[in-house]
Amino acid sequence: MSRFKLWKQDPFGHALWIKKFIIRTLGSLTHRRYRGFNDLHIEGSEIIRSLPERGVLFISNHQTYFADVIAMYHVFNASLKGRVDSLKNIGYVWQPKLNLYYVAASETMRSGILPKILAYVGAVKVSRTWREKGKEIHREVNPDDIKNIGIALQDGWLITFPQGTTSPWKPIRKGTAHLIKTYKPIVVPIVIDGFRRSFDKKGVVVKKKGIQQTMRIKPPLEIDYERESVEEIIEKVAFAIEQHPTFIKSKEQE
Repeated sequence: MSRFKLWKQDPFGHALWIKKFIIRTLGSLTHRRYRGFNDLHIEGSEIIRSLPERGVLFISNHQTYFADVIAMYHVFNASLKGRVDSLKNIGYVWQPKLNLYYVAASETMRSGILPKILAYVGAVKVSRTWREKGKEIHREVNPDDIKNIGIALQDGWLITFPQGTTSPWKPIRKGTAHLIKTYKPIVVPIVIDGFRRSFDKKGVVVKKKGIQQTMRIKPPLEIDYERESVEEIIEKVAFAIEQHPTFIKSKEQE
């Protein structure tokens, strides 16, 4: 006999009312970080409104541990509530999208009370296969991690950072391409900038005010899930999030 549930939960056993309370609270506390003493310039909110309720994978470059994801929660919910490339009026967090998840390293999400709170909101925790506690390692992929990513995509939207690090210009991890071929999600690229200048590495402390942050949401990628190889998908992802080596050259020429 299944255990009686006092309230609705997500597939990972997290109470939806608690998730909603945390999103409302953190949304209110962080709003001015993106529309106040710093300003987030948004492009592509109409793309968010055109997406289906489930089976969407967002891929993005990564600049801080938490500020990037929090900004996406703001932008996605604002867009779904009819804001056009704007975070105007914080009321959009009152009824947030609760089937929104993000991939995060287990080690990071165990590092303090704030990460644990953020993890409850929607972290799909995975074990790094290449680094742990600042040291290089070689570890097999945990099948449960892959399964949980599939569960998140089946239930809603999932954000991932294919480079697996906040350092720019790092190679795309093959795991992202394997996930795309396995689960065949709609893949939506996002390119962010300005977060590294605005916040500390964790994305908690405001390092500098008056920074122009940007978030560009691009149209979904066209992917042949059966015919395209892992290497071809990696190449496509690198270009989409503007982390391909050719972008380094263009930046140097600016």
